[in-house]
Amino acid sequence: MNTEGTHDGQSTREGHVPRPAGPPPPLGTPSKPQHAPAVGTPFTDWLRTPRPPADPGTWRFGHVPRAEKEPEQASDRSLLRGAALSAFACVLIWTVMRNGYLPYWSAPLKLTPRDWWDPFTGDPVKGTGGDVAQPLYELLFDAALLYGFGRLGAWRTAWRRVVVARGRMVQAGVAAAVCLITLWLVAELSVPLRLVVYPFLPLVPGDQNGNQPIMARADTVISILIVLAFLWPALHRPAASAAPASRRSRSAGPSPVEPGSSAEPADWPEVRAAGLVGAAERLGAEVGGGRMNDVDFARIRRAWESVRADPTRLRAFDDAVRDKGAGACVHPSGDRDLPVRAARHDLLTRQVLLGTVEDGERNPYARRGTGLALDPGVLGTSLLAVGPSGTGKTARLVRPVVESLALQALAGQAAVVAVGAAGSRLGPDDAYDIVVRVGDPASVHDLDLYGGTADPDEAAGLLAEAFVGDVPGIDVRRAATTLAQLIGPFREAYGRFPAVPELRELLDGVPSALTSLRQALEGTGRQAMLRELDARLRQQGAPGDPGPALADRAALLDRPAFSGFFDVGAVVGGSERRGRPFSLRALEHPVRVRVDLPERAHADASRMLARLLLAQFNAAAAARADRSLFAFLALDDASHTLTPETVRGVQRLRSANAGVLLTLRTLDDVPEALRTPLLGAVGCRMAFSGVTTWDGQRFAEAWGTEWVETRDVTHRTVFADQPLTRAIHAFRKLVTGKAVTTDAVTVRQVERERWSASELAHAVPPGCAVLSLTSVRGERAAPLLLRLSGTG
Repeated sequence: MNTEGTHDGQSTREGHVPRPAGPPPPLGTPSKPQHAPAVGTPFTDWLRTPRPPADPGTWRFGHVPRAEKEPEQASDRSLLRGAALSAFACVLIWTVMRNGYLPYWSAPLKLTPRDWWDPFTGDPVKGTGGDVAQPLYELLFDAALLYGFGRLGAWRTAWRRVVVARGRMVQAGVAAAVCLITLWLVAELSVPLRLVVYPFLPLVPGDQNGNQPIMARADTVISILIVLAFLWPALHRPAASAAPASRRSRSAGPSPVEPGSSAEPADWPEVRAAGLVGAAERLGAEVGGGRMNDVDFARIRRAWESVRADPTRLRAFDDAVRDKGAGACVHPSGDRDLPVRAARHDLLTRQVLLGTVEDGERNPYARRGTGLALDPGVLGTSLLAVGPSGTGKTARLVRPVVESLALQALAGQAAVVAVGAAGSRLGPDDAYDIVVRVGDPASVHDLDLYGGTADPDEAAGLLAEAFVGDVPGIDVRRAATTLAQLIGPFREAYGRFPAVPELRELLDGVPSALTSLRQALEGTGRQAMLRELDARLRQQGAPGDPGPALADRAALLDRPAFSGFFDVGAVVGGSERRGRPFSLRALEHPVRVRVDLPERAHADASRMLARLLLAQFNAAAAARADRSLFAFLALDDASHTLTPETVRGVQRLRSANAGVLLTLRTLDDVPEALRTPLLGAVGCRMAFSGVTTWDGQRFAEAWGTEWVETRDVTHRTVFADQPLTRAIHAFRKLVTGKAVTTDAVTVRQVERERWSASELAHAVPPGCAVLSLTSVRGERAAPLLLRLSGTG
């Protein structure tokens, strides 16, 4: 049968992955925002922007690391007091120096030539270098005093926190007052700025009338410069060094991709170093000419990595680049970008930006204000997100993650399958290679019920997991044996697996169906399969027989709406095959798949199909011969889809370079016995705002406790012994209404929950979530309060 290559080995032929077909994308699809790097110079800047190593989940594009601990800051009162005291000390020492009470302050001037100074008075001799040396030395001494006491009293910090924080008017008023004082000191020659300038003016000795206009113009220029120097900080915002680290990280200047490297990434130095000078020049011209985007760069770099792993591909790579330039090694679909981007991506680090870590005490100081992003390094441990409807799980989490992996699929780095209810905003049809609309007669593609396997036992195990994995009291292994006793003989007799109506008849024990199967088997001479069928006939109707439950679940798929779906290449009941089957065996290709389930009309069937897809994904991801592609399954609603076996399968995915994203409205949609194992199986856990306290309790237990420093303040009433003191305390109590007390502060280390159930239920603001991450290498990020980016 025609499988469009989804069951075949890996290939790079263009057009190998089938294109979607069907109705146009739904109305209301957002227009493409400017998240992708632009062509030309901005694209080269994007290449040069530093991406330093960082903790899991940190948006590395232009990231500037922060200190691990927040520096201790004094209160505004103590800061102002220290600045005032240091200013008073500065004025005192300056006054003492100007009045000659410090005999040794001018000792450095003795190192100058003696003929510059009068031997009796010590004053500078007119017309010599002493006229410049003395006022210049005094000016430098004044500047040193200001700098030293300014650092001692933290004048800059006091200016920013006490003056600038109170608005532009206060800042301008204080600056004007200090400016007037400075102008007065300069006019009185207390600050010898004019005396330093005068010797350099074209003055005529002894001509006071002729020199006055020149000196007046110099004084005017000096006054204007002083005024401008004081107006500058009042008219402009604080320097970039005072800005938050997150702002500095976003405005970081261009630099090479690799820290410390002087090579230009747009020139492809690694390709040039391998001797492919022509290919490197062609790629460099594509970058300079604006014909290469971020997907092209990531895709060609991925192809180059495969060449380094297998040098036999060097000639083919060189020919492809010389022939097609930025279009070389293109995805089998021919696409070089997605039609719509709803999030910000960085394909060099394979990250998608979800939002910003809140700048509050709940988060570690080093992560406050930084971007939070996801990449295969953390998605490989799988992610569970819980939150009520309307909190943005689809728009702010599932859609950006699926979009990121779809871009990586175009770059030959990933394979993604997105599963959601029909109408879910998981991206337009043009963003996918295969769109399976279960129950829609216009769907071009179909879903392979048996997962593309030829082993009846494996197919039976997957079907049993989907059919009765959520039914309490039924052994899934016994149900798998029952299915194998039917579909094994059927495949042996007819060369294919049974269609849904045929499977239902066999499970119901319809005599005509069983008789026809026995007759067909007797013609093959396979006694082993006849024994399997006979064993099934003996067990039929026995106590604990899973056959009736399996038949009931098969009946959910044997509906008129699903006629022609789940095709196995046969004509059943007069209905010819309508679609091309897709199976998760295609995960060895960089394929983009979306499966739309009829959740509204067939809720039970949709949940069963979701269980089937999850079970098939676990099996297919682990069975891949080539695990270089990151395989990912996103379940937009995983309610009633998890079973003990699928939870164990999720835990094994990280070693298979694969992961899943599961979203739930509440943990109550998971059986009680599976809630703790599920939270332990996933490495990334996300709680949206509005979760219930009992859901929050599960997350709190999963995140554990930490040691924190607490301060207990005890207020004690002061009892005075002296009559005068008692009278003063009584008068103070009469005026203020409060007794005189002293504060006793106790500091201790206590162990507390990182996030309590009550805090998760009531302290997470709307549009926010709490997210913990674990990388496939075992690195962990503590739960962070995250403000999610709006994506529609």
